[in-house]
Amino acid sequence: MASGRVAVRRGRKADGFAVRRGHAARSLAALLAGTVPAVAEEAQSWRGYAPSWLPSLSHAVTDKPETVPGSHHAEGVDTEHIFGFTMGSDIGQPGEIEIELENVAGFGKRSGSYATLATLAQVKYTVNDRLRIAPGVALGAQRIDAVPGYDDRRHLSFNGAGFEVRYKLIDREVAPFGLTLHAQPGWSRVDEGSGMRIEHYGAEFAALIDRELIKDRLFAAFNVWYGTGATRELSTGLWGHESELQLHGALSYAFAPRFVAGVGLRYLRAYDGGGLDRFAGDAVFVGPTFSYAITPTLGVSGTWQVQVSGQALDDNRALNLDHFERHQAMLRLNAHF
Repeated sequence: MASGRVAVRRGRKADGFAVRRGHAARSLAALLAGTVPAVAEEAQSWRGYAPSWLPSLSHAVTDKPETVPGSHHAEGVDTEHIFGFTMGSDIGQPGEIEIELENVAGFGKRSGSYATLATLAQVKYTVNDRLRIAPGVALGAQRIDAVPGYDDRRHLSFNGAGFEVRYKLIDREVAPFGLTLHAQPGWSRVDEGSGMRIEHYGAEFAALIDRELIKDRLFAAFNVWYGTGATRELSTGLWGHESELQLHGALSYAFAPRFVAGVGLRYLRAYDGGGLDRFAGDAVFVGPTFSYAITPTLGVSGTWQVQVSGQALDDNRALNLDHFERHQAMLRLNAHF
């Protein structure tokens, strides 16, 4: 399905697949693991969300103001959507309901005209301080003309459905960094890259890490994504397996109370086989990101990223345009209740 985060996709009609997110530069990973506050300050800050194996700290009271959903005011910044394709660890306040419309587009192959759009509509509910659930449905559209390996197509369809679960393991507000675990099983009936009719069952898993480098100003994030699935082409009845690994890194800066902007870097690796067992190609994408709070409960965010490096297996040409596009963009709308 078009998850808007990691979706196992077929890169051509007959073989391959694509992934959406990915590269974390080593420098960003090092930055996330960099200098932390003094020990005395840290001992006071690990509270509220201290793991169960730290009972002496888990009952302390947090005095930092709560984040206002969808806003970037003095109360704090919700980091989930400020990094473009890369995701922050925040999951919202307990009892909060959020409606999200995420649109991910891909443009450009080696020849011909190629454009796709995958839309994921979700209703997110934060059950408690640690857990959020989000059922969703996916729509898709393709406009493909004279692209080798693809049928010409102008297509709009209902693609599938999925169910997202996120569990906040470490709260960045009371620890040196935040860590949230993500899982999303899904089902698809249309390949979002080619528009082919398929039967697909898969799941994606991720570790979402972020850190506040300068209080209320500079934020960094690092993600690791893994997706796997099985796909049957309805035209042939044949099943195939595919998987992907993605590393994401991003930096974002709050230039104004409601406006955050930065840069994202993703490394994408595509595999034939469900367990990362047969490497098929990779790519690096980089581009600007932004997040703007229209009101305290309504926000918009997005990114436009360009493939700057990559190669498909057994293809010496620059860039990997078998499995990925030249450009990938995302625009996300969120409303909190």
